[in-house]
Amino acid sequence: MKSADTGPDTGPDTGPDDETGDETGDAAGAGPATRPGGRTARVRAAVLLAAGDVLAERGFAHLDLADVARRAEVGKTTVYRRWGTVTGLVADLLLDMAQQSVPRTETGTLLGDLTANARLVRRTLADPRQGALFKAVIAAATCDPQAAEALHGFYAARVDAWAPCVRQAAARGEVPAGTDPHEVIRAVSAPLYYRFLTTDLPLDEAAADRAAATAATAARAGAYVRHD
Repeated sequence: MKSADTGPDTGPDTGPDDETGDETGDAAGAGPATRPGGRTARVRAAVLLAAGDVLAERGFAHLDLADVARRAEVGKTTVYRRWGTVTGLVADLLLDMAQQSVPRTETGTLLGDLTANARLVRRTLADPRQGALFKAVIAAATCDPQAAEALHGFYAARVDAWAPCVRQAAARGEVPAGTDPHEVIRAVSAPLYYRFLTTDLPLDEAAADRAAATAATAARAGAYVRHD
């Protein structure tokens, strides 16, 4: 996790307002017809769409392979043979979401890049379907090792995708040498997930911009320099 898996006032030069989509792209919400490939690809797309719908509507506890097969209009045998278990299906869903994630934005400044990242995370979590889906997967990860491993993989992929913006900032002299790019990117999304999971406060753009600014300020001050 995207798993998937970030200022105070940002000026118009930061560029994130032009970003569209969410952290997972359209992977979990697009219809099967939008996916290129043969029958195998179409079956996978239909099944993953149906699985995402069930997770968003009813949660992990109600995810059932037979129900997913019915929704996807795919034979039960095909679903059981390919995915085997509900956690196997969740793992593949997260893999697909990571692969379809919106590419990293490059604005030319650390604050601009982190703001783009934060607004992307915010849009994902604030989306009614995607937010519910992530809550279901996070809940599953607390009690199922395979779901946890899949969620960790999703977020590792998303952090890896955005880490270069911190390396570029270091090359420009915006942050000290030795700044840990992965820690900076995690610091951007952490307050957004905390707000999303533990409060009923709105997950608005101001919260995203604040998270990005805080992470950028801390990075410039050397808070994320590795000391190993």
